[in-house]
Amino acid sequence: MMFKKLLFLFVIFFLILFNITSFAGEINSKVNVFEKPIINIDFSPVLFVASPDGKRVAYASQVEGKQFIIIDGKAEKRYDGVSANLSFSPDSRHLAYGAQSGNKQVVVVDGKEGKQYDVIGSSLVFSPDSGKIVYAAKTEKKCFVVVDGQEGKSYEGIGSSIVFSPDSRHLAYGVLSGGKQLVSLDGKEGKKYDAIGSVIAFSPDSKNLVYWAQSDKKYFVVINEKEEKSYDLIRAGFTFSPDGKHLAYVAQKSNKWFVVVDGKEGKPYDNIGPVIFSPDNKRIAYSVQSGSKRFVVIDGQEGNSYDNIGSTFVFSPDSRRFAYVAQSGNKRVVVVDGQEGKYYDNIGYGSIAFSPDGRRVLYGAQSGNKRFVVADGKEGKQYDDIISTSLAFSPDNRFFAYVAMSENKQIVIVNEKEVDRYNGIIAVGKERFVFDSFDSFRCLALKDKKIYLVEFKLK
Repeated sequence: MMFKKLLFLFVIFFLILFNITSFAGEINSKVNVFEKPIINIDFSPVLFVASPDGKRVAYASQVEGKQFIIIDGKAEKRYDGVSANLSFSPDSRHLAYGAQSGNKQVVVVDGKEGKQYDVIGSSLVFSPDSGKIVYAAKTEKKCFVVVDGQEGKSYEGIGSSIVFSPDSRHLAYGVLSGGKQLVSLDGKEGKKYDAIGSVIAFSPDSKNLVYWAQSDKKYFVVINEKEEKSYDLIRAGFTFSPDGKHLAYVAQKSNKWFVVVDGKEGKPYDNIGPVIFSPDNKRIAYSVQSGSKRFVVIDGQEGNSYDNIGSTFVFSPDSRRFAYVAQSGNKRVVVVDGQEGKYYDNIGYGSIAFSPDGRRVLYGAQSGNKRFVVADGKEGKQYDDIISTSLAFSPDNRFFAYVAMSENKQIVIVNEKEVDRYNGIIAVGKERFVFDSFDSFRCLALKDKKIYLVEFKLK
């Protein structure tokens, strides 16, 4: 629940920060590149965080035994330690982090210190509208949440899950009280249980609050304080459909696992993997194990069996197509709409990407010690590595981009043409590129001890 050790900032420099490796190559004349320096790297950084809009950067450093944060190129106050939980607000306007001063800890928001406590929780949570910030804190034996500087009711402990509803109107978290556990919603305490799950979740429409609880050695899901059917076990995590109208989770009974969708139990299996809904809310897919074989169940239909099924499941944006990674022997393959592609030594984790119209497919693959991108079944140039999560299509489906790595540099690739090279490309959330229109995208890149906002104009 609480973090007791702050991050000690060792001067590791850029190799760990950016997973750097890249390479030199020809320039694609059909892409114009515009670089704008936004930060000089005046101190050796060990932790970088980009704002959600990809226009601001904060990093941590250490000088003469003191640790501090640099935001937009400006160094803030130096502390005995700073935490690794640097957090930008969703609108990118605010930055929060934890800091250590002597034997006390404090949360700093936009350079302003809050009240000092014995311990600050590891999660600093902004509301989706960026209007509030909440975290857990402890003074002596009292634990509580702090919302915009205001302390809530004290408990024996605060759980690790502190969540705002998507509309920012509600706040929920788990607490320990009198040896029992309960969920507090907007300051109102729910029923006490022997235990509650580590995941507390709101539906996307903010109308439903869900968590699992344990009582008398039985587990059950609680939706808006209404207890559902009890089971032997319930797996951590819930999956809501994008519109918030459907809920799926995985439960166990008599040593068999099954998916429960809107209260209805599916077919039992020996084990069940991740569950996802399609973007249109109408389809559901998950991986299962039956005996020694694994396969995917989509819309209730079992697919071909394999030795293993990867955790990367992807529906196309129009929900008509579906892709996943499977393994036979020591080879792996991408399966799209039930059709196998070519087998490779490995497939990049999380690398499968559909074009917006659903017609095109990208993924990273490995053959021997070289990696490359497979676009519409065609293998691209081989590199030392591919950043799996960098693969992306333009909104009009015509262009695709990714980051390749070779010879300690990173290079931006557009339609298999090498555009430009950098010491590193900084992640913006889970992405490397932000498409602003059908013919332009941008990224944050490191070169010559400066961070650049780089815009790529496509022709």
